Amino acid sequence: MLADQLLRRMAEEGVLNDRTIGVFRSNEHLRLCCVCVRAARLSAEAFRLAMQPHRLQELNASRVRGGLTVSDVLLSLAANTESRDNLQRLDLSRLEMGEGCLVNQPLSFSAMSSLRTVHLAGTELEDSGLADICILPQLEALDISSTRVTDLTPLLDCQATLKSLSAHDLRHLEMPETRLLLVLNRLEGLRHLDLSHLCLSSDGVGVMQQLLEKPGIFPALVSLDVSGQREITNDMMESFLKGRPHMNFVGLLGTGAGFSDFFTANSNLKACTVAGEANIGQVSEALRRYCERECCIHQALVHLGDLTTDLDEAQPDVLKALILFCELQLVTMAMKNNEKSLHVQVAATACVFNLTSRTNSLGMPIYLLRNAVHHLLTAMRNFPNQEQLQRNCLLSLCNEWILHNVPFDRFDGAQMVITWLNICDDPDLQRMAVAMYYILVAVKPTTEETTQLGAEAFMVEQLLGIVQERASMGIVDATLRFALSVLWSLTDECPTASHHFIQCHGLELYQELLETYHRESDIQKSILGLLNNVAEVVDLRIDLMDEDLHEYLLSLLDGAGVDISVRYFAGGILAHLLSTGESNWTLDLDLRDIILRKLHSAILTWTTPEEEMVSYRSFRPFYPLLHSSQPTSVQLWAAWAVHLVCEQNASLYAEMLQEEGGLDIVKELITHPDTHDDVRRLAEGIVGISETDQEQPVQEGKLQCFKTEHAQAYRAWCDIASEGHNFCTSCFL
Repeated sequence: MLADQLLRRMAEEGVLNDRTIGVFRSNEHLRLCCVCVRAARLSAEAFRLAMQPHRLQELNASRVRGGLTVSDVLLSLAANTESRDNLQRLDLSRLEMGEGCLVNQPLSFSAMSSLRTVHLAGTELEDSGLADICILPQLEALDISSTRVTDLTPLLDCQATLKSLSAHDLRHLEMPETRLLLVLNRLEGLRHLDLSHLCLSSDGVGVMQQLLEKPGIFPALVSLDVSGQREITNDMMESFLKGRPHMNFVGLLGTGAGFSDFFTANSNLKACTVAGEANIGQVSEALRRYCERECCIHQALVHLGDLTTDLDEAQPDVLKALILFCELQLVTMAMKNNEKSLHVQVAATACVFNLTSRTNSLGMPIYLLRNAVHHLLTAMRNFPNQEQLQRNCLLSLCNEWILHNVPFDRFDGAQMVITWLNICDDPDLQRMAVAMYYILVAVKPTTEETTQLGAEAFMVEQLLGIVQERASMGIVDATLRFALSVLWSLTDECPTASHHFIQCHGLELYQELLETYHRESDIQKSILGLLNNVAEVVDLRIDLMDEDLHEYLLSLLDGAGVDISVRYFAGGILAHLLSTGESNWTLDLDLRDIILRKLHSAILTWTTPEEEMVSYRSFRPFYPLLHSSQPTSVQLWAAWAVHLVCEQNASLYAEMLQEEGGLDIVKELITHPDTHDDVRRLAEGIVGISETDQEQPVQEGKLQCFKTEHAQAYRAWCDIASEGHNFCTSCFL
């Protein structure tokens, strides 16, 4: 029914709650029959009001959060005689039992005489509750895994109808061996039996052996799970299966069986699927079957990690891609179902790294990778102090293709990284964290996205702290380059981030860095690039009115051996400060005149670099500098900058100039009578590039522009990405 599908989808999407479930309170237009509210957050009252009007045949309220108990569900069902008399399937796994359950007849399971399937795994069900359930006249399937049941004798009351029994991880079982064998022996109608991780006595191996070797036992059985029973051997299982050709599943994870040719050769078990650890096929089945069993899923993930660490490169590409696709789906499902389990998340995040590292992620569907990234960030958020998990997540996320092509909340990702940096002392992890932050801005996000990333002062402050720490030790490494590049990008057309930079005493730190790293052109470029962004913010220019800073910038304009990019950004800072006019110039006016002359003469000596040197989101910061009222040297720097990028990437920047109306501003500059000839020549060149009909250079992507602009940092990031396996020396707990 459509109403059932709608309710299920709302629960799956996480939008079902006390408010939204209210639309189902009337059965006039939306009639429910097969209800699934699994893992929703619902109170007992909201559940009762929504369910009571409907005639239910199936109900899955497993893992519901918000206080709903087994007693609440039974009370709600008892209030509607049609549901009570017609309900056939009930799943209340992982709920609290609540008060009053089974104390009186209306709150008992036996009052619902049509029940055929009852799942109570992970509840506090005790022997009295099992006895109540087993007198149901039509009971066919029962799951009492991980309950407090101590005696299975009540199963004899339903031996005539019971076809499926799941008794996984019964830790409180206290039955004598002979009694347990007697009960199981009489369940002749069983088609599915799960005794995995059954906590037997010290002589329990005798029980399992007798069950497997007893002739004629379980004649109808097609599915058997004995995972976790370590004494199970290949010989035991082979003998059992050879006498039952109709078996379709056997669970052997964590046993001593499943590794022989009988299990690994497809010809022996044509119709029987094995959940084990001998190969990827067996591990995949274990991941599918045990996605909600914490101990099993952790074990399966560890084996998957071992099997995928060095996935056979000789396999056909199609087969390898299929394996990676299927395994990543299973791993993300395990992460979703076990979000609060540390050891599952550690193993799962290591598997994600193995499955998506190198070129593995290239052929995977975007939706699957987006799902994986979501669960990685969730794991980072849930376990902020777990070093190995954070390491695994950072290794997985330091993937250029994923970060460039997979859509996800970059602000959320940046927050996770910065939060980790705040408590991280490990140099390798710190480097990876800054590297991820670096690549988050490497794709040149929109101005709005950058504004969001730079809006939080603590992000800027944390990055400045890393820079200061490295500088105090005189270190020039990848972490320093990453931090400088990220700060530069965060302040690009983002006045908020620039204000945070000034407020966090970044200017004082950067002036010290200029002296400390005066021979490191790539460091100087990142420093001056950021100061150039700060100089674009009109109300922050007063903070840059420092005579020592100006003298230093002057020395860079035409200094011998100074890289052209360093000269360019030094000139940009001065040009923006000069553009404020004499009235806002707080330093000596003679110094201003000197800067005007030297800037003009220096620009005339600059040569266009062969490689792309800088990239821009827009030309808006340049237009005020191109105004006819500006000094010639200010106009000249802006015209040289626009001409540079248009010449190097005409297909991108000529279009940008046209769309923003910048071409008209340049043309006005050409026709203005007071325009200097040096400026006019560059302006005419810009117009010529923009209006030419000849074939333009191929536009490079945003990431490629960033690679060139931050070349040293990008090369360092590539080193980290390629060395990922060296960091991940112990991914599994």
